[in-house]
Amino acid sequence: MKHTEKAGFPAVEEDQVDDASAPIRKTRRNRRSEGTIQTILEVTEAIILESGADRISILDVCKAADISRGTFYRYFASQDELLDAFSRHKRDRFYAALIETTSPHKDPDARLNAMIKFISDYISNNRARRLLIVAPEYAMNWFQRIFQDSIVRFQDVLCIVFDAWDERLGVKLDRELICELIIRYVLSEQLVPAGPDQHNLPRRIERLISALITGKTARR
Repeated sequence: MKHTEKAGFPAVEEDQVDDASAPIRKTRRNRRSEGTIQTILEVTEAIILESGADRISILDVCKAADISRGTFYRYFASQDELLDAFSRHKRDRFYAALIETTSPHKDPDARLNAMIKFISDYISNNRARRLLIVAPEYAMNWFQRIFQDSIVRFQDVLCIVFDAWDERLGVKLDRELICELIIRYVLSEQLVPAGPDQHNLPRRIERLISALITGKTARR
């Protein structure tokens, strides 16, 4: 049997085939595997958002995904491994959405505005807050797990913005610190929602960033 690695997931066994048919059969097998993994992760999220991470069971996942336990164990060895893969899935999906939203904008101000909108939309996302409510320990562990990596990712996304700010202000800004404070702001909004003032989030985020780079709050 031949093992192939899926990005971020356990190895999957594939039947050996002759050289002539290998490319086609391998592609079809990979597509089915990726589709099955995606389905498992989607139903895992639905179950967690409904009942919490502590109460998830492999049997419930198999029923919701309409797969056998044997198929489940082809990809995940245990419940813990499933939850670990789900954490990576959520992290990768978050970063993919961030890059998709910001990368088309090459102008620094447009890139910043796109990032602010992304943060505002994420904070307003009921799923993110729901996870914190139904599975607080899991959610907090996930926040801690991605925290440092998020600082690096945000620096990459905002690189052209920081370059423009450095030139404008004539100083070298602490990019790591600014990104850390932005991420801490996002997390604080998850823990203590803004309430009726939620619709002003983009402006509030913009004021926060302005205060960070100039040392004073922008007047609006």
